[in-house]
This record gives sequence, C-alpha cells and structure tokens, in this order.
Amino acid sequence: MQGQGVSLTEFLIQEQRKVSGATGELTLLIADIARACKAIAREVRYGALVGNLGAVGEDAENVQGEVQQKLDVLSNDIMISILSRSGHVAAMASEENDEIIQVPRESRGKYLACFDPLDGSSNININMCIGTIFSILRCPEGVEEPTEADFLQPGKEQVCSGFCVYGPSVTLVLTTGNGAHGFTLDQGVGEFILTHPNIMIDEEAKEFAINMSNRRFWEPPVRRFIEECEQGKDGPLGKDFNMRWIASFVAEVYRILMRGGIWTYPLDEKLKKKGLSGRLRLMYEANPMGFIVEQAGGVISTGRERVMEIQPESIHQRVPLFLGAKKELELIEAYHREWDQGQG
Repeated sequence: MQGQGVSLTEFLIQEQRKVSGATGELTLLIADIARACKAIAREVRYGALVGNLGAVGEDAENVQGEVQQKLDVLSNDIMISILSRSGHVAAMASEENDEIIQVPRESRGKYLACFDPLDGSSNININMCIGTIFSILRCPEGVEEPTEADFLQPGKEQVCSGFCVYGPSVTLVLTTGNGAHGFTLDQGVGEFILTHPNIMIDEEAKEFAINMSNRRFWEPPVRRFIEECEQGKDGPLGKDFNMRWIASFVAEVYRILMRGGIWTYPLDEKLKKKGLSGRLRLMYEANPMGFIVEQAGGVISTGRERVMEIQPESIHQRVPLFLGAKKELELIEAYHREWDQGQG
C-alpha cells in the first residue's frame, strides 16, 4: 500500500537523535537535495514530451569539455536554485561550472555542497539510467566568503554523500557515516521510502565492469587482472565472471550495491595523451561514491591509494577508479604494487 514504511524524513530525524548536539541543519539540507532530485526526476520523465532532450547546441560544452545536454543544464539550474535558497549552504561546486557558486550572504549556511547534477547524460537519448551525485562538507569555521580552497578537503571529511538513480524507479542512496541506505520514491505520495536499509557489498565479486574497448591502452596490472577474470575457473582466480558495462556511473555503482562485483575506469595511455590523470572527477563522483561504498563494506581505490585519503588539488581534479568487492580490490592493488616495484 502506498505511504507505508519509513520515509526519508522520518529516517533522518531518527539518525539526528543519535547525535548529541545535532541542530537539524544537515537533516534539512538533505531534505532539500531530495526535493531537487524529485524535480530533476520529473524533468527526466517528461524530457521528450516537453522538448528537453538533445544537446544545448553544436558548440555547447561544459568545463569538462563534454557536450552539454539540455537536461544537464536544467538539472544544474534546479540544484543551484533549491540549494541557494535552503539557508544551509555556504557555497556550491558543480561539475557543470568552472568556478564555485556563491550563495547570497543572507542565505548562507555552514555546509559546502558538491554535485554532478546529471551523471551519465550520454545515455539520456537512449532512455538508459542516469542520476545525480552529491557530497556535503563542512565549511571551515570562521570562513565568511568561501573560496575553492575551502572545498579541497579529503573525502574522509564528508559529512554526507549520496546519489539518485532515475530509472524504472527513482532511488536515492545516501550515507551520513552510519551505513548506506536506499530509498525508493513513492510517486503516489511524493515521498522517498526506506526500501534498502544497511546495504552491504559481497566481499567477493562475480561480475566485473570495464570499458573493454580501451584494453590496448591499459597498464599491465589492469590487463593482468582482467585477463585472469576472463580465464574463469581455469585461471588463477578459480571462478567464472560475468562482464557488465552501462556507461552510467550511478547505474554501475547501484548495481554493485545491489548484487556485488567491481567497477573500474583505470588510468590508461589514451587518457595520459590527453593530459588527464583519470576519467572520474574526485570531488563530484569518486569521493561521494567512495563514502557510500566504504559504508557498505566495499573498497574504493585508484589502484595505488585509498581514494578517500587523497588531498584534492582542484575542484575538477580527476582520478583513476576501482571500486566494489573487497577481495578483488585487494588483488588489484597488489598487482599495481608488484608492477610499480618491478615485479609484475
């Protein structure tokens, strides 16, 4: 029956009561982000009907050098508009904006928000899963005019992160440091309802996800691991794997949270030739997903270091990424260490 179960609001209040001295500001901020996700979900659902599909223009690119879709711009506008008025954010950083977004002085709060307003937008026109990713940090005490430097905090400093998947159902997954939890939007009452409490990732993977078209550009430790997965029961890993690749980060991570596996976008020669240090953005993608994955018992790594400990150098910094099942991630890191030490 519609309306049954624990709502997101009820869940957040319950979590708030566990924290001594909590003011409720974070609860209200998360509620505002959830409201923005509902608004974006509506625009995604009606995209073709109201002319919101397709690129903004032939030469329209964001700061990442990616062609902007109409829904990219619309989603970004929704996030900025709602969070600017929330009273809980001091400044924002968006994947779509070159510089940080200031909030009017009279509306400033004590948190910093980072977000990818519409991840996987290359899938918009083929009706595949896309989503929103967000991260919340504390604004340093005494800072009245936040700058980019105030955002450059390691992922382990996040107070909350989450993502929303716009698919057959609209699902919000978030963590405040007390486990990873999933909420499904009940369209009838307009509420996110807790449907996946305390999500845990299996320690061993049965699936791997990687863009196989880049095989010729991979580093040797990556090629070694994937080849061993392909060998199945006859190889050194001693088991068969399935391969998946959706090309939508939110959908890939959600699949791993629901049924296990690993996902990776490693640094390769093609990225290096473009002068890039990785494919995924640290602040908008790797860190928020890293907080969730670790809270679900998984591992997130560059192959050489824990993502959550990286000291960011810029808000648009990119990193190589491996995430998912603990056993396979430990093996990937071991292969990188061996190669770096000349033993691979």
